[in-house]
Amino acid sequence: MDSRKLRVAFQGEPGAFSEAAAVQLLGENILTVPRPTFDALFAAITDGAADALLVPVENSLAGSVVRVYDLLLESDLTITAETILPIEMNLIAMPGASPADIHVVSSHPMALAQCEKFFAAHPQFKRTPAEDTAGSVREMMARGDKSCAAIAARRAATHYHATILAERIQDNLENFTRFVLLVSLDTAARGVAFLNPFASGERLLTKMSIALRLKHQPGALLAALEPFARHRINLLKIESRPIHGRPWEYQFFLDVETEMHARLEPALADVSKATSDLRVLGLYAPARNNAASQEK
Repeated sequence: MDSRKLRVAFQGEPGAFSEAAAVQLLGENILTVPRPTFDALFAAITDGAADALLVPVENSLAGSVVRVYDLLLESDLTITAETILPIEMNLIAMPGASPADIHVVSSHPMALAQCEKFFAAHPQFKRTPAEDTAGSVREMMARGDKSCAAIAARRAATHYHATILAERIQDNLENFTRFVLLVSLDTAARGVAFLNPFASGERLLTKMSIALRLKHQPGALLAALEPFARHRINLLKIESRPIHGRPWEYQFFLDVETEMHARLEPALADVSKATSDLRVLGLYAPARNNAASQEK
């Protein structure tokens, strides 16, 4: 892996937001590998098609990506880094097309739903759902019809040599998606430099993602959370999900953060006493959610 480009798989087609996030995190000197579905994405390393995966885990408006969390629990992959990408929707058309030419606009249903104000201002545009934002641009260019447009990332317009007619048409400008980088436990154990967020030796903040199941006893949730407060570890997120095949039982997902890495081990030891199952999903440097992390 050291003698060639890092192969990073993502869900979607070339030009997708996920591909843009991979480049934002790791730079242009990687080989991005598109996969059609999340299930195919999580098989990419085992299939030998990729060295790492870049997956979305939550959106600031839509919440967690449920299928990704399910697949993460089923896998033996670990989180080694994260990045936060601003989701900026653009109206993209054939070169030479003008807004007056457009009659049909296609994109992923979520992208269409996040541009309600734009469609209210342009009632003449008929919305057509597609499986993928970048794929809607590819299909538009393949048809060669100037009456068709798509909504997708700027990267999709560049990749397919299309034209952006309107920028940032999403309803909420504070729209961000958090992505994480996944590698095999073997790769993580080998400490590959460009996959190690702490390779520089500087470790100001450490973030940890955890999955746990509680014991069936009174106060179990309190007992599982109290050690983080006692060890002065910041709880960033807690979310529950049903456990497949076990009705009315729940898996909890937590993100915690600390400036003192040494506090994590004793805290986890205390948390494990109140849980029936505990798994560390990853240990990594937190992303910065500010203007410096946004696409230019």
